[in-house]
Amino acid sequence: QVQLVESGGGLVQAGGSLRLSCAASGRTFSSYIMGWFRQAPGKEREFVAAIIWSVGSTYYTDSVKGRFTISRDNAKNMVYLQMNSLKPEDTAVYYCAARFYSGIRSYYTARSDYNYWGQGTQVTVSS
Repeated sequence: QVQLVESGGGLVQAGGSLRLSCAASGRTFSSYIMGWFRQAPGKEREFVAAIIWSVGSTYYTDSVKGRFTISRDNAKNMVYLQMNSLKPEDTAVYYCAARFYSGIRSYYTARSDYNYWGQGTQVTVSS
């Protein structure tokens, strides 16, 4: 049973930084893609970033490119989202997600692409 547990959210001023963590357990994640999504009040859950665990390839939604960095720690089974230059529009609940990576496609950005989800962590950026 895959379990994903996020942490690291909080309140930060605009321009500040936060690092979110996702503790993954229940599988060997070398065959998985790990993603971060976010959901602001009244909005749909949207893709933020993803990493192919086995090779470390990453991709991002345009609005966070150059500000956010996704990474993983193989030894600790952890996935991180380093968020810099935060903006009020980054305010949302952030979710860690996972899906099996078959190697056929490289890009998985839809909510329905992911099978496993954490409970979310709140990020609030004040102006």
